[in-house]
Amino acid sequence: MRRPLNRPQGPGAALIWDLLTFDRLMTNTVVHLIYWAGLAIVAVGVFGFIGAAVGVAIRDPFPWGLLMAIPVAVVGLVAMGALLLLWRSFCEFYVAIFKISEDLSALRADMEAEKTKTDR
Repeated sequence: MRRPLNRPQGPGAALIWDLLTFDRLMTNTVVHLIYWAGLAIVAVGVFGFIGAAVGVAIRDPFPWGLLMAIPVAVVGLVAMGALLLLWRSFCEFYVAIFKISEDLSALRADMEAEKTKTDR
């Protein structure tokens, strides 16, 4: 088993150390940023569907345009709700995977500490 590297002290050195090694995973922060970016994309899609429904209603001078716009808006909102749930579950899956990884590394460190105690 390899010997762990000595972690440098200081605020800047610790940040660089975390970037260069995998002792501390930064993926949770990245997943949160990706999650919010995905929510922004879904919000743009919702505005697009609402705009399409309004465009259909305005384009047709007869009442049929309004009758066609309502299903477009409802289907768009339902589809975007499903996309929001799917996106959230996708991001939660990745967060759970990385939490499991962190828990396993903590268990490994505990087992190694226990082993060094019993070897003495």
